[in-house]
Amino acid sequence: MNLCSDCIKGVTHDGNPEGRPKTLGKHGIRTYIAIPNDEYRKGQVVLFLVDAFNCIEGDRKQLLADDFARNGWKTVIPDILNGDGIPLNALDPDSPPFDWATWLLRHGSEQTRPPLDRVLAALKGEGVIKIGATGYCFGGRYVFDLALENLIDVAAVSHPSLLKSPEDLEKYAATSKAPLLVNSCTFDVAFPHKAQHNADEILGNGKFAPGYSREYFGGCTHGFVLKGDLSDPKVKAGKEGAFAAAVAWFKKNL
Repeated sequence: MNLCSDCIKGVTHDGNPEGRPKTLGKHGIRTYIAIPNDEYRKGQVVLFLVDAFNCIEGDRKQLLADDFARNGWKTVIPDILNGDGIPLNALDPDSPPFDWATWLLRHGSEQTRPPLDRVLAALKGEGVIKIGATGYCFGGRYVFDLALENLIDVAAVSHPSLLKSPEDLEKYAATSKAPLLVNSCTFDVAFPHKAQHNADEILGNGKFAPGYSREYFGGCTHGFVLKGDLSDPKVKAGKEGAFAAAVAWFKKNL
């Protein structure tokens, strides 16, 4: 595909999701699937790995998956949280403190990878041969893991969490063949400026042959793509910019 600003269809902030829920594989993993209305490459899929909130539910996630579909890819959101997403009101300052540590104990790799691996197997069984993965916060960790195992062809992460820096970045450089896009921001305790700098030092300036790019969205905070306050012009522009960067990255590399 040729790249141009006109061929990237932008973000839908409001409306009703157009995709559908579906169970995949013999184990019946819950997914949300968005399919392009026009002709598309049946052998390619965008795998959308969610943050820790609300599993596959939530209009923002589903609308964003629909937007990837409008740009030409069947897009699949698997329930990698096993029906145990954190409720959004956990972020409300008036809510009781949420026990993040206990939740994370229920959502390590040993719980998260089985449904993800089953979805990958189901997609390959349907004839998918190339996978681009986009991950947000919690999901960014698993995009990295899939790329480290070379189970995906292209990687895009937005404000990833649970990464070790510089260790995971060095391992990515040594092991992965998947071109990597990182959407970063100003205020991010999970992927702070030091980690952003490490990524550039380890992967940038042509050091990572498959391809590396980092976009930076000033004034945005961790989680801005899926949970940001869209009344803030910087956040709205950041969400739109991160999406456009991911679409351009997939169009270039997938």
